[in-house]
Amino acid sequence: MAAHTDPTVRHDIVFHFDIKDGNPNGDPDAGNRPRVDPETGHGLVTDVALKRKIRDTIGLASGDAAGYGIFVTAGTALNDTLERSYKETGTKLGKETKDARAAREWLCRNYFDIRLFGAVMSTGSTPALGQIRGPLQVSFARSIDPVTPAEHAITRVAHTTAKDAEKTGGTMGSKWTIPYGLYQATMSYSAARGLQTGVTERDLELLYQCLVNMFDHTSSAARAAMAARSLVIFTHEDAFGRAPMHALVERVSVARADGVDVAREFADYSLTVDFEGLPEGVSVGRLL
Repeated sequence: MAAHTDPTVRHDIVFHFDIKDGNPNGDPDAGNRPRVDPETGHGLVTDVALKRKIRDTIGLASGDAAGYGIFVTAGTALNDTLERSYKETGTKLGKETKDARAAREWLCRNYFDIRLFGAVMSTGSTPALGQIRGPLQVSFARSIDPVTPAEHAITRVAHTTAKDAEKTGGTMGSKWTIPYGLYQATMSYSAARGLQTGVTERDLELLYQCLVNMFDHTSSAARAAMAARSLVIFTHEDAFGRAPMHALVERVSVARADGVDVAREFADYSLTVDFEGLPEGVSVGRLL
């Protein structure tokens, strides 16, 4: 683990997770239907959805330790947090401020998601904060095989008002699921940007813990059977990297097992990692 949590070198990550009889990421513009590539039928999960789960889990993983706050949190005003960074560092608040380095450093030091994912902070009265480019870039996740979304009619028998309760019968609704889907996402960590935001060895250690365990702590009725299945980390011996990311990702192969026409569980797939002939200066670890 020591090599894979070194913030001074580059890391490329391949992450697999699956879901059974659930909706991994509904599209609000399509009645919460599972996201699907319209040309191929492969399921999609956005990078935003994956980062949301990491954000929602990091507090538990860190034990709410100092420095692991979450900047992008539901129900909070981002401008209030940005203005607080000025007050905490004695930076003059206002559009005439040109140098807000101390405030930027305070935000990176106190908020895990800013250190890892970056943030756009040039809003309101804090334009000097600019934008922080995060060292961890997360892709959309795409299912290995096409998925088949199914809509299920449901009935609600409880009513919200007395007037509605006078009606006979229940209120009709619906929910979407897919029978099964195994998804792959990739992530790339830039050591150069990590140096700028102050990423630590502990940050990367907690990131991997969140990826392995986050579905257990963010489950819902729509995602009750969602699980992390594989986490492969390619670590370079320097900050620039010794091989292009795509060449390393291609070393992780997923295929349906012999005799399986339609996958309905993880055991229906064979997931392998090619450890032979790795580029010089690249090591690989499989944490899950």
